[in-house]
Amino acid sequence: MSAPRSFTITRKLTSARWLWMLAAAATVAMPQAHAQAQVGVPVPVVSVQSQPIGQGFELDGVVQAVKQSTISAQVPGRLTALLVKAGDKVRAGQLLASIDDREAQSGVQRSQAQVAQAQAELYNAQANFKRTQELRAQGFISAAALDTAQAQLKATQAARDQATAGGKQAGLSQTFTRVTAPFDALVLQTQAEVGTLAMPGTPLLTLYAPTPLRAVVQVPVSRARTLAAGAQVEVQLPTPDGALAWVHPSSTRALPGADPVSQTIEWRLDLPASAAAAVTVGQQVRVRFAAGQSLRLVIPTSAVLRRGELTAVYVARNKGFALKAVRLGAEHGAQGTEVLAGLMPGDQVAVDPIKAALNGAQAAGTPDQ
Repeated sequence: MSAPRSFTITRKLTSARWLWMLAAAATVAMPQAHAQAQVGVPVPVVSVQSQPIGQGFELDGVVQAVKQSTISAQVPGRLTALLVKAGDKVRAGQLLASIDDREAQSGVQRSQAQVAQAQAELYNAQANFKRTQELRAQGFISAAALDTAQAQLKATQAARDQATAGGKQAGLSQTFTRVTAPFDALVLQTQAEVGTLAMPGTPLLTLYAPTPLRAVVQVPVSRARTLAAGAQVEVQLPTPDGALAWVHPSSTRALPGADPVSQTIEWRLDLPASAAAAVTVGQQVRVRFAAGQSLRLVIPTSAVLRRGELTAVYVARNKGFALKAVRLGAEHGAQGTEVLAGLMPGDQVAVDPIKAALNGAQAAGTPDQ
């Protein structure tokens, strides 16, 4: 049983030595203040109390365009012209690039010839059917001959329709050699150069509409479960004067499934038009999720004495202050810093730890004993 006792003694000595080092560091930090210390120096204190603290977390998000499109080639051919560059503004229907259309022109001419041939055959079949009807009415031919002529007429009509459809398809393919903008946008990047052999599906450039924008954030599944349907979400965006402000998105939605690799759920936060003007596509932003409140021990941030990785506070005692190590949690702005261990509700903590380290320091309002 000697080993556990030795461990306990060593741990107590280590803790005492830690507090002594922290107190010594605080003393060295203000040598002149100690030299001028007087007995009975009043130090303001606050009572440690449990306060309702909003439970939530912050994550990094990325600004995306709601309308973004990668323009790809739809017909094979060599890229003969690229008329825009990254950063250019384009209008819907504006010509962006051209692909060699000589093969498409040949296809159009071939289709036109096929249409003309089919039309001529149709005229011939119609004339033949009309003569066959007259001869049948006079009783010179059989009904089978009339049926044959009628079937030939329908076949030539179908051939004419097929040739016409082929001509329309060839004409449509020729229009694909002229790449145009599908909507008013900005050119995000170009992905091909003049002379590149484009094949169907080859990306040429990427466009995006400057508005509306949204912030996209990947929320871990473990945290997403704590977010209720009415959870408050805010996005930190720059203001026109250069400061940062928390803005509520105009709408929020979470995708129904999780990514199987990263185990995250994508949240899309639509930004209001006024706030979206201060950010750009691809910019990183901070997203804050609030998920209810809970009671936590909180002390003023100014009451914490920090020396490297050491954190402690001065707690009021009968005749002064005692240095006490604490384990801190997250900071909550004006509400203070959360205390995870080391203090109890009702403890009186010095607001100014440097002043509390002076000889003769006492809690304000406490008589000298």
